[in-house]
Amino acid sequence: MTEKRNLLSRRDWLKLVGAAGAGALALGAPETTFASGAGDTANAAAMLLDATRCVGCKACEVACKEWNDLPPENEPPTDTTAYTWTLIKQYQEGIMQSFRKVQCLHCLHPACVSVCTVGALRKTEKGPVVYDAGKCIGCRYCQYGCPYGIPKFQWDVPLGLIGKCTFCADRLTEGQIPACAEVCPVEAITFGTRAELLQEAHDRIQQHPGRYVDHVYGEMEGGGTSVLALSAVPFEKLGLPVLGSEPLTQGSVNVMNTTPVVATMALAIFSGIYWFGNNLTEGNEEAS
Repeated sequence: MTEKRNLLSRRDWLKLVGAAGAGALALGAPETTFASGAGDTANAAAMLLDATRCVGCKACEVACKEWNDLPPENEPPTDTTAYTWTLIKQYQEGIMQSFRKVQCLHCLHPACVSVCTVGALRKTEKGPVVYDAGKCIGCRYCQYGCPYGIPKFQWDVPLGLIGKCTFCADRLTEGQIPACAEVCPVEAITFGTRAELLQEAHDRIQQHPGRYVDHVYGEMEGGGTSVLALSAVPFEKLGLPVLGSEPLTQGSVNVMNTTPVVATMALAIFSGIYWFGNNLTEGNEEAS
């Protein structure tokens, strides 16, 4: 009787795994579950960063921290902390010196949004990629998904959250421009719609061909960004990655849509192994 009961247990377990697998496949079927779209990109809020105009005064850093009530660091700000949302970095090669404003580029098809399983990050119709701390579970998938390494985790607190530039979305709703753009004394930061700023960027290149690299970074990279950049030196020298024009979200979407299948199957298999082993032990004890 004991052996018969164990055989039935195995059959029941296989049925359970089969049913769980079918359910998992059903859960993972919709390929658009974690997809994110860009909306009306031409009229969305955008920013043009002109590295040839930046003098490294760091007024934008100060304004960002003041507006967003971010704590000051004991040391100079770095791009490795969740409390620095904008940072001026200096790059120098020989006599050539340039500055770059490091911040979230608010991608048109943000990879961080596509990998967030709880909807803590989302792309708004106005352009900013915003973050809802109330939904965040601290998984840090956004850190791994972002090609620019922007989202940072608060390692200094027990239940850390993510920190990143929000494009001053709260100011935009009040008809104001981002704090960093408002305080820039040399107009290295220009705010407007994406269509306007793309035209402005190409006009500057055409009018001053010797000043700029003939490329607007963010126009096509990774499907495009809301923060565009001009430079006198190749963008990779400023620390920006070389990307194709295809959105980076599809790989993330595929991974995230596979997650329910893998998780459910793993749960079913390991639960089945535990349950079967426990049942077998009980059977052996009864037989003895």
